[in-house]
Amino acid sequence: MSDDLIPTWEDVARSYGRKIYNFAYRLTGNRDDASDLVQEVLLRVRKGLASYTPGSFEGWLWRITRNAFLDSVRKAKRRPTSPLPDDDRISLVSSPSPDEVLASVRLSEDIQSALLKLPLDFRECVVLCDVVGLSYEEIANAVDIPVGTVRSRIHRGRKMLRGLLTWPL
Repeated sequence: MSDDLIPTWEDVARSYGRKIYNFAYRLTGNRDDASDLVQEVLLRVRKGLASYTPGSFEGWLWRITRNAFLDSVRKAKRRPTSPLPDDDRISLVSSPSPDEVLASVRLSEDIQSALLKLPLDFRECVVLCDVVGLSYEEIANAVDIPVGTVRSRIHRGRKMLRGLLTWPL
């Protein structure tokens, strides 16, 4: 998508929906939370497209995604919830969408678990680079930090992941 054209909301949902979901799932580790986050992001995109000024569209989109995630974390801290009893949860389970299956298959549960143990600053940079496929410059724009900080966080985040995934001998 060219950075000087303003896409329609439908174009954004079609072109970026899967990437947004993958990013959201890797940050949250939960399919329902990731789906909720995607919906929130797409709502924010719909509202924001009217005032969007052509520039780095992907940077703008990933900043919205990141901010929506951080808002959801803050909201969850203010409103702790208790999980449903196991017998109630069974009736709420539905079959996962193709996007959810794809996201869950791409990384093993060991890697997802290790990702969730990383501090958020490192996790988001590693996921944006290694799962979403953004360049260091795009990540810097999305997270609003210098490129050197992005490189450092990715390097340190990957090193932490290796440590978490190394089998004891």
